[in-house]
Amino acid sequence: MIRTTPPRPLDVSAVFPQLGPLARPAIRLHPRPGTTSPYVSSVGGPLLWPADEPWPYCDESHGWGELLDGEWIEREGRFPLLPIAQLYLRDVPLLRPPGRADLLQVLWCPFEHEPDEKPPTALHWRNAAEVTDVLAAPHGQYALDWDGYVPEPCVLAPEQITEYPDFLELGEELQQQLKDWSRWRAAGADVDASYAPCPQAFYGSHLAEAPGWKVGGWAPWGLTDPIARFCTVCGTEMGPLLTIASREWDGGTHCWIPYEDQALAALPGSNAANPPGVQVSKGNHLQLYVCPESPDHPHTTLIQ
Repeated sequence: MIRTTPPRPLDVSAVFPQLGPLARPAIRLHPRPGTTSPYVSSVGGPLLWPADEPWPYCDESHGWGELLDGEWIEREGRFPLLPIAQLYLRDVPLLRPPGRADLLQVLWCPFEHEPDEKPPTALHWRNAAEVTDVLAAPHGQYALDWDGYVPEPCVLAPEQITEYPDFLELGEELQQQLKDWSRWRAAGADVDASYAPCPQAFYGSHLAEAPGWKVGGWAPWGLTDPIARFCTVCGTEMGPLLTIASREWDGGTHCWIPYEDQALAALPGSNAANPPGVQVSKGNHLQLYVCPESPDHPHTTLIQ
């Protein structure tokens, strides 16, 4: 499966050279319906989990329903974490695994936890070749209050792109340049005149960060101003690892729709923008950050 992001309307680093050194690679994951297995990268699919390794559970007690012999049974207690993403290094080379690991597995509890009202996550790095006996059925079917936290299984079509920082992360001088419509016009940039009162909005929607599930790149902001995240072990500033998105595009980011999805996206009532069906905190995104000094250091998360 292939997904192709249309080229950006212009080379923004040519118009604003100060942006050039800020370019970062990112990999759009493009989760789409398909046949998943423990041996492929996926969202919401089965994990390559060793049969002799205990399945992780949330430490808090929750209420839920379990399908048992065709009947829903009310339960209360610790809940098994659910698979969110499985990423093989061969598909997502931007990953920086520790040691000989070549596989990242991301799980979460499908219940929002206080005080931040977000699902707690767990990261597991492993070497795929060392898993010879795979756990067949780590968990059953459950009735949950938080439907948006149980993703539909999807295969991935990883695609590497280039991103630039969110407008809010730029220095004041560069922000003023992006706000100056005359600079865009003087450079011959093909920008719709409707953006003249606010050209930085064009930058944010068309040129900065790609929407949707992705690895690496720059973090999107909006709910808050940019917040630096620091490792609790070594104090190093952390960087984006994975963005878990509630949609791959919206009304303001249609220019990021892959060529292969544009016909489907145009249909009334189409769910093409969110095949996994994930809804983080009523339509926001969950960002996972890791320490660049060591993947073994604890990660952190932020909703935007």
